[in-house]
Amino acid sequence: MSKGYEKILFKFKSAWDTIKENDRELVYDFSKNYKTFLDNGKTERECVKEIVKLAEKNGFINIEDFLIGREPIKEGKKIFVNYKGKAAALLVVGKDLIEKGMNIVAAHIDSPRLDLKPFPLYEEEGLALFKTHYYGGIKKYQWTSLPLAFHGVVINKQGEKIEIVIGEHEDDPVFYITDLLPHLAKEQHEKKLGEGITGEGLNVLIGSIPYDMEEKEDRVKCHIMNLLNEKYGFEEDDFIAAEIEVVPAVKAKDVGFDRSMIGAYGQDDRVCAFAALRAILEVENPKRTAVGLFVDKEEVGSVGNTGMYSKFFENMVAELISLQSDNYNDLMLRRAMAETKVLSADVGAAFDPNYPDVLDKRNAAFAGKGVIIVKYTGTRGKSSTNDANAEFLNEIRNLFNANEIQWQIGELGKVDQGGGGTIAYILANYGAEVVDCGVPVLSMHSPLEIVSKIDIYMAYKAYKAFMKN
Repeated sequence: MSKGYEKILFKFKSAWDTIKENDRELVYDFSKNYKTFLDNGKTERECVKEIVKLAEKNGFINIEDFLIGREPIKEGKKIFVNYKGKAAALLVVGKDLIEKGMNIVAAHIDSPRLDLKPFPLYEEEGLALFKTHYYGGIKKYQWTSLPLAFHGVVINKQGEKIEIVIGEHEDDPVFYITDLLPHLAKEQHEKKLGEGITGEGLNVLIGSIPYDMEEKEDRVKCHIMNLLNEKYGFEEDDFIAAEIEVVPAVKAKDVGFDRSMIGAYGQDDRVCAFAALRAILEVENPKRTAVGLFVDKEEVGSVGNTGMYSKFFENMVAELISLQSDNYNDLMLRRAMAETKVLSADVGAAFDPNYPDVLDKRNAAFAGKGVIIVKYTGTRGKSSTNDANAEFLNEIRNLFNANEIQWQIGELGKVDQGGGGTIAYILANYGAEVVDCGVPVLSMHSPLEIVSKIDIYMAYKAYKAFMKN
């Protein structure tokens, strides 16, 4: 083949081949910090705590400190917002006014899981269990016979917030959802895979010792409630004012003989959230205001007052513009949002050799080939997608190439195979330029997802280059 053809044809490379041998240590060190973040942040509340802690450590100031005194914000200022403990934003104020637009990297920090029902505790034939309601898209059978932990908060009648983490420490008990033994599973095997375990069957086993009391009913239930009351100080009806999530009791671990990958719960989308967090912490004096945005509720449609559909981010931008201008009006806010550029930092499906038929190999993302640019998501006929325009895609491609960031193109499955969505289209509704850009994942939405360390690192480099503008 002539050199002319070599120039016009293109092939995506392994990202490992594009870095120097010495840089591999940077990749592995980055991944160590990421694993710690995953272990400390298994819920959206815990993620916000980690984000705020790192923000304060790196000189970011709470927006409330500016609003109380109506202190003007100047270029270079680092600001964070903690919204209801379940969403957050970090900003580095640019040389240009916010009214002229921002560069945002937006990720979500919620993940598929099981939530305890509002009145979850019951006893059946000498066993105590919690009833759950699954959150987000899961394969229900994957959550049986797996060590589980409880994370969350309970608000007691006195209004005290009681934080709970049980199942993560070495000497903690863990919890299980039982499955049927194969010897008696004839009828279960005849069902479709998605029907073998039902949503109402995802009940968590939590105990079996009866309480020493005269009544014969619910003695095990009473014993469990007594233990919880002694340790945490809440009563059964306090479950109504609680958010307790059931997650795998598994630490983030290296995967493979070469330790090139990470296996952990919740990497959709905390892998992109961590990369965006590390990027915004290192941004100094950008031309346009740089934003790391971390939102909740993406897995259930981005609704609710901490999801991307809520007005919390829009209101925050309005507050910031008002601190930059004595003549604030709504047009300034609209202009700021319309002039904004966004990387919707969400994961994509990595090609899996065990399941090759669901992806178009020529347009699939691969683990180890770098950060993914996804022009559109949606389902079938691009339903509910942003579908980024060619001009913005070219801008991002050139930016990544100029900063030696290994990138690839990806789609979420073959046409008519299925699909999914991100928060990209919500921000695009304001008129912003938006494209999905994230990390490829194997076994997405399972209790243990797999990502490549080099892809995480390339995502961090990509987000940092974009924020620095």
